[in-house]
Amino acid sequence: MKKENLLIALFGVIIGVLISMTAYRALERKRMFDGDYNRWRKLNLILEQVQENYVDTIDMEKMTDAAVVAALSELDPHSVYLPPVDLEASETELAGNFDGIGIQFNVPNDTAIVLNVIPGGPSEKAGLLQGDRIIKVDERVIAGSKTPQDTMVGLMKGPSGTKVKITVNRDGTSIPFEITRGKIPVHCVDAAFMVNDTTGYIRLSKFTRTTFKEFSEARDKLLSQGMKRLVFDLRGNTGGYFDQALLLCNEFLEKGAPVVYMEGLHRKRQDFNADGKGMLKDIEVSVLTDESTASSSEIFSGAIQDNDRGVIVGRRTFGKGLVQEPINFTDGSGIRLTVARFYTPSGRCIQKPYSDDYAYDIYERYVHGEFTDADSMKVDKSIEYRTAGGRIVYGGGGIIPDLFVPMDTTKATDFFIKCNRKATQMRFASAMFDRYKGSLAPIDDFGKLKTYLDSLDLGRLFLEYARDVDGIVPKKGEWEKTESYLLPQLYALVGRYSRLDDEAFYRFYIEIDETIKAALNAPSSVSLD
Repeated sequence: MKKENLLIALFGVIIGVLISMTAYRALERKRMFDGDYNRWRKLNLILEQVQENYVDTIDMEKMTDAAVVAALSELDPHSVYLPPVDLEASETELAGNFDGIGIQFNVPNDTAIVLNVIPGGPSEKAGLLQGDRIIKVDERVIAGSKTPQDTMVGLMKGPSGTKVKITVNRDGTSIPFEITRGKIPVHCVDAAFMVNDTTGYIRLSKFTRTTFKEFSEARDKLLSQGMKRLVFDLRGNTGGYFDQALLLCNEFLEKGAPVVYMEGLHRKRQDFNADGKGMLKDIEVSVLTDESTASSSEIFSGAIQDNDRGVIVGRRTFGKGLVQEPINFTDGSGIRLTVARFYTPSGRCIQKPYSDDYAYDIYERYVHGEFTDADSMKVDKSIEYRTAGGRIVYGGGGIIPDLFVPMDTTKATDFFIKCNRKATQMRFASAMFDRYKGSLAPIDDFGKLKTYLDSLDLGRLFLEYARDVDGIVPKKGEWEKTESYLLPQLYALVGRYSRLDDEAFYRFYIEIDETIKAALNAPSSVSLD
């Protein structure tokens, strides 16, 4: 009996243990699957499980960032997470100023050469000069060390009031400078000048906090010089602050004219119209665009086109029409979350479709011939939109130009390509500055600059430099084919070392700029279909 009772008791214990284990596993299953997708609890539960149970030590900060990046990647290509360093860089780029030493430089031969010393900036006050070779930043040698250019910039930047030691080579002498960093203005108007007696040219590189202020200064200068027509160059302008684009649109449009509207699932439609107080409502305008024209630049281009206010000249724009709302966190990181889409006045969505090869869309356009043949553009003609004057325009991504200008590839001889690969033109320009800086640097008049460069016979000097330094010699007939295209580039690059800086560059470069030529010859308005 005792043995039998013992077996019964043991059996009961076993049953009890099994019941307990089953209950425990059920509880574990319940706890494991207690994630509510709608409340984002599953993500937290997974990270907690990793932290409590993973076999090795983990970096929770890195894990959390990776989870955030992965989650946002399931949305659109422009909803992104920015770690502190990237967020700071993003905001600095558009702020209109940054903390640094106040120079512009090129790196033609693995050595940073000071191209321009910003007037009134810390470097000018310390005594740096145009043409100085930067050898060291503090104790780090950056000359001849294959230091990336962005690394050089990072070493020189820093909070206002901090000091940095810059050692330069000037005419064979090593000179150390202790520079106190300060606020440096970042200009977005690269150039503003008169092309002829009545036509002005403004090139805008981005939409920063100072865009409207800089544009207004350029506008006033050109109006005082007799501007009746404006070529507004937005090629390569990837956008920026939305309010600055609205202010620029307002300059050209009559009171009440629609500029753009935005709308999203959680954002009611919001329309933006011109107030009629702009100073350029009677000025003819041609807007230059290309495949890198994006965001705020497309808002401006779409408003001009849909109001039949001017002519869009160039190539189809990038197609970025999403409204990003910044959400910043206390650790210095943040996200840029898409909350709405932009629509032109006619109702076109600027945003191009998302695709698996979205990041390579520009490359795909090139491969499919869109840069050289208007008929190769992928145009969605399933829906027709109408401009204010009744013209048919199409959506589907980006702004399609009224006047297409193909990329010119006909002058790319082997000689030209070899020079490009070795950056021979840029290094030649630096060498010319070294040789002639005493007479070149002070020139502040374009006519005098052109006369001076003509006297140097830059074509002959370049051929000698390419042969002696890079071992590049044009084949028979190549120089004759390349000269008309390459020589203005040389004038532009060497001219940049004068006081005219970027203005000299663009004034010389327009001689070979087919898009500007097309804009100058284009009608002031586009006829109806």
